[in-house]
Amino acid sequence: MIRIGFLYTRLRVEEKYLLEELEKHSNVEIIRINDGNTFFEINQLPEAVDVLFERSISYSRGLYISRIFEAHGIPVVNSSLVAERCGDKYITSQLLARAAIPTPRVLMAFDEESALQAIEAMGYPCVLKPVVGSWGRLLAKVENREMAEALIEHKATLGVNHQVFYIQEYINKPGRDIRAFVVGDETICAIYRSSENWITNTARGGVATNCPVTDELAELCQCAARVVGGGLLALDLFETEHGLTVNEINHTMEFRNSIATTGVNIPRRMIEYVLTQVAVRA
Repeated sequence: MIRIGFLYTRLRVEEKYLLEELEKHSNVEIIRINDGNTFFEINQLPEAVDVLFERSISYSRGLYISRIFEAHGIPVVNSSLVAERCGDKYITSQLLARAAIPTPRVLMAFDEESALQAIEAMGYPCVLKPVVGSWGRLLAKVENREMAEALIEHKATLGVNHQVFYIQEYINKPGRDIRAFVVGDETICAIYRSSENWITNTARGGVATNCPVTDELAELCQCAARVVGGGLLALDLFETEHGLTVNEINHTMEFRNSIATTGVNIPRRMIEYVLTQVAVRA
């Protein structure tokens, strides 16, 4: 019997799909672990499992609980290293840039004056993002100096986490971006996310349609996935006049709007990969 630790915050649609796929395997015992209603002794293995499948909504909870299991020799999907590399936009951008993978230009600043100077150096419009965050929250398209001053002041008053200024080049995309899904060494499917708003996340109202997985898209996604450590990943890409560019990489991906759209059983492919990690460990 294979014991799969299933780490979650709450059971969203995605987690329910994943649990349904796990339950189809008669040789699998599912150990559900809620990341908020228990505590962990760091020098003791929390649960005797063969692999931990990390599906926390909270970046910090998922990261530290993964590290506790890894410290006791338990493989985690995705690993804490992958989570750290994807969960922090600076680290993702730095790794992509060092690997010469196309990605928007980024400037970093650490106080209000230097942030304003960086925005002016980047030019208008540009994008101001939190270094940790998802679902398109707290993103701002900076159109002019007056807006830049106001946004910087607001961020500076929000606390320590917002006093790291991540300033990204604005990409004038054609009313859509691409979300591609990588499982192991394969780009299994992709969707276009279209919106009249410059933020195209489906969580913010973007409409999903199928995107063909071209050789260019598959190769770029696989290269970017390898850079952050691989596993179960969703990559957000922009189409530009120079080709595709990688914007962000997500390590606890949502996929509810992409199953019917692409015709690919994404949760099944994810569970198949998780089970291979047990075999690798054995």
